[in-house]
Amino acid sequence: MKKYNLLPISILSVLSCILMLGSCSKSSSSDNNFVYGQVSDLEGNSYKTIAIGSQTWMAENLKSIKLNDGTAIPLVTDNSAWSNATGAARCYYANDSTSYKGNYGALYNWYTVQTGKLCPTGWHVPTDADWTKLASAVGLPDSVAGGSLKDSGYGLWVYPNYYATNATGFKAYPGGYRYYNGSFYNIGLSTNYWTATAYTNNTAYYRFLSCSNGKIGRDFYDKAFGFSIRCVKD
Repeated sequence: MKKYNLLPISILSVLSCILMLGSCSKSSSSDNNFVYGQVSDLEGNSYKTIAIGSQTWMAENLKSIKLNDGTAIPLVTDNSAWSNATGAARCYYANDSTSYKGNYGALYNWYTVQTGKLCPTGWHVPTDADWTKLASAVGLPDSVAGGSLKDSGYGLWVYPNYYATNATGFKAYPGGYRYYNGSFYNIGLSTNYWTATAYTNNTAYYRFLSCSNGKIGRDFYDKAFGFSIRCVKD
């Protein structure tokens, strides 16, 4: 049975953002004339791609409902079923694909990552080391490096969206996450990406970006959490 003696992740970021909500006005950001490539998944979903350093990353979150061998990824909406799943599972924030799939893609548990078949052929879910390489390629201090990955402005991110410039073209959107018990949190406030690197039998590493700072956060959590996926080219 999973137990956590803590508040949902990024709660400090949530409180910080809420306290600093001096303005909720929306502003749009631009792609800064980046030259994007393109890759498609098995279902025909097309994703922008961007070269950052020696790597090529998806510049959008994964939406796939199938593994790259054609196996369907179960859509799990029930909270209990999500919490107890020990195999691949996907969902959409608040179980509302109409509102959230377009900008944020799907949320996947880590058992889906574990299949090794989640990304299009020739691509993979980045390891913890892949993310470290990305952070290094940004060429900025740790305290602000994440800002270059975040979409700028307040079109989707909550104010103050510190240091957000989208200087790399990565264009991270704040898609929130699904807690291990099935609840949803942090839309607009943070984005959380699984890595392919396990920490223990029950946990794995992930990276996250928050509206309240410019860091590329790193931690590990239960494999039953639902996080976004960005793929990187092999």
